[in-house]
Amino acid sequence: MLKKTLLGGTVAAVALCFTAAPAMAGSNEALLKRLHEKGILSDEEFKDLMAQDAAANAAPPPAAPMAAAQTALDDKTVVHMTDRGIGFNVGPATIKFSGSVNGFYVHDDPATPSATTAVVGGVANVGGNSSSAIRNGLLPGFLKVDVTTKQGGWDVGAHFGMYPGINSTAWGALGANNGGQPTALATAGIDFRQTYMTFGKARLGEFKIGRDIGLFGSEGILNDITLLSSGTPGGNVAPGNTTLGRSGVGYSYTDFQPQITYTSPSFGGAQVTLGVFQPLNSLTAPAQGNSSPGFQGKITYDGKFGGVGLRAWVSGITQEHKTLGAGTGGLVNYTGKGLDTGAKVSAGPVTLTGYYYTAKGLGTTVLNLFDTDAFGNPRSSHGFYGQALVSLGKVSVGGSYGESSLDYANAADATANPALLDKNSSWVGQVRYGLTSWVTLIGEYVHSKAEAHNGNHAESNAIALGGILFF
Repeated sequence: MLKKTLLGGTVAAVALCFTAAPAMAGSNEALLKRLHEKGILSDEEFKDLMAQDAAANAAPPPAAPMAAAQTALDDKTVVHMTDRGIGFNVGPATIKFSGSVNGFYVHDDPATPSATTAVVGGVANVGGNSSSAIRNGLLPGFLKVDVTTKQGGWDVGAHFGMYPGINSTAWGALGANNGGQPTALATAGIDFRQTYMTFGKARLGEFKIGRDIGLFGSEGILNDITLLSSGTPGGNVAPGNTTLGRSGVGYSYTDFQPQITYTSPSFGGAQVTLGVFQPLNSLTAPAQGNSSPGFQGKITYDGKFGGVGLRAWVSGITQEHKTLGAGTGGLVNYTGKGLDTGAKVSAGPVTLTGYYYTAKGLGTTVLNLFDTDAFGNPRSSHGFYGQALVSLGKVSVGGSYGESSLDYANAADATANPALLDKNSSWVGQVRYGLTSWVTLIGEYVHSKAEAHNGNHAESNAIALGGILFF
């Protein structure tokens, strides 16, 4: 009985060794044969253990849990967070999201209508009653998606930017940028401003093809403190997608335009961008059929001198306009062209910005508005703004003054359009509070004034209170 018990324990131990940790092929078979020859294993036990040994050697050894997980997953199937911003890396691509939401209570006190308040092209509101609106500021909201990767040594990207407003839009020729429709059951407009591709290399520069912000006038609006707030309200009774900011009171709105542009690498802080643009028809000149593209260019410089930071720029635009029927009835062709320059200087908590533009055949407020007389003769225009912003911790206080002027094309133009805009101007005072890293609360006061060549003028005052979020 003792021998049988011992033998049974030996058999169990041998079987356990085979199932728990198989030896190298052939070694188990020799051991089993020796145990069988000595009578320790019966014929039946020998056959069973040999079968187990054969099955164990036929199956691959199990991988460690971590090694198995690493084998199952690779860079083509794993999603990683990006180092910065909101996004993720998946396969060969990086996908990032950015966006903004804003809203303001804007109260506008317009000029009282009279025989002397009519100004064609004026931005100061004229009306019998004050108005209140809950609306976007100079920026609508936006959601931008950027998909980038590296292929064959090239940095490649696809970019999409959707810009929805919070106010309902009265759809028309200007799409989402038409005036508002403050009635029930109306819908907000989405301005799909950006859709473009990029490809480039660090030492070569970058090419862009698609729709994005223009070059001429872009630094004027991007460095304007009213970009984050309201500025001159424009139509406040029935608000559209945006306010005017300083469009028409310091610069002409650059707009988002179809383009093919090239941006050079930075050379000691200097960078050059050149582009071919979709030609734009005038909004107010005689009918046109433009056959040549527009051209724009910009040079920027970024530098730091001790504790003083500097960004300076100069940009230009030119486009031929072909007037239908030119050469008959006094109709003429013309070329729209413009030049702007400016600088932003930062020292400690203080940032100062100055901007100036001059143009002919570009009009005022937006590109090609009131740019010619009724026959296509171009009008000259110019403008500027000066701005200061002081930031102390979470609180920033800023102020600016700017104006835009428009000249007659000739004496006949003066006779035909006595109430044409001579000058739009505005004062802006602004206070910001950084509630969080995403949210900024803003209060603003704006005084706008429009003056016509014949002496007519109108003045309006507005207060804007609200906030903007960026992520």
